Amino acid sequence: MYYLQLDSSFRPFAQADEKNTLSFEAFTFSGGEPHIKILTSLSKDASVMISHRLQSFNDLGLLLVAVDALRRMGARQIRLFLPYFPGARQDRVMVPGEPLTVKVYANLINGLGLEQVIILDPHSDVTSALLERVHVIANLEFAQAVLKEIPNTTLIAPDAGAVKKVHFLANKLESPVITCSKIRDVSTGHLSSFQVHIDDLHGQDCLIIDDICDGGRTFLGLAKALKAKNAGKLYLAVTHGIFSKGTDALQAHFEAIFTTNSFRRKSDDSLTIKKIQL
Repeated sequence: MYYLQLDSSFRPFAQADEKNTLSFEAFTFSGGEPHIKILTSLSKDASVMISHRLQSFNDLGLLLVAVDALRRMGARQIRLFLPYFPGARQDRVMVPGEPLTVKVYANLINGLGLEQVIILDPHSDVTSALLERVHVIANLEFAQAVLKEIPNTTLIAPDAGAVKKVHFLANKLESPVITCSKIRDVSTGHLSSFQVHIDDLHGQDCLIIDDICDGGRTFLGLAKALKAKNAGKLYLAVTHGIFSKGTDALQAHFEAIFTTNSFRRKSDDSLTIKKIQL
């Protein structure tokens, strides 16, 4: 097995070393087109595992041309690991005029005819339903690593979309779980009416666990609702930490914020990063 790790700062494969890692040159033409030249020769009918983090259409373009280059070099089987699947939150059309973005990305990936596509903790089952030959990695190992640092905490499912995942984790980890809810105005994105479905937490430490944190409004609203129900220390664990608004506001409410390196961002000392290792 050869490994093509298209993001220079993302190295998820423990088996990859100098002998089986493909070296390459990549750049963008002045017209905006991504380009790649794979420098390592492949053995006949080679199998290749690609890893990448897709956060722009240029990232996607580099993946597309890389797969074509590998095919032309004689690669027989090509697998792909995308820890964060782009567009996964746009998994239904909420108002007229919007695209079904997750299907756009899925169609492009499916068109590559890959042997397997591996994704980590997708936003919903829609992503895995749309992708062909997909293998989903749950967030169990991530949650286990977090709970080693903060044992004896109660798991919090932040909304209806997270209930199934968090209850799965609670069963595996033999941990109590509390469900919460909120109301979202689909036309504006405004969040309101955060509810914690228990009368009193009696000082229990709580870990909110979810797949994505973008701006953080959900978790800020829940933090206030949990404290109103007498929660103890609050912790936050999100598989894919985008943190588009930074972490300052979140730090005011949470003792620690855990995430993985699935998403490329500037380093932030306020985060506890659990590196993905396959």
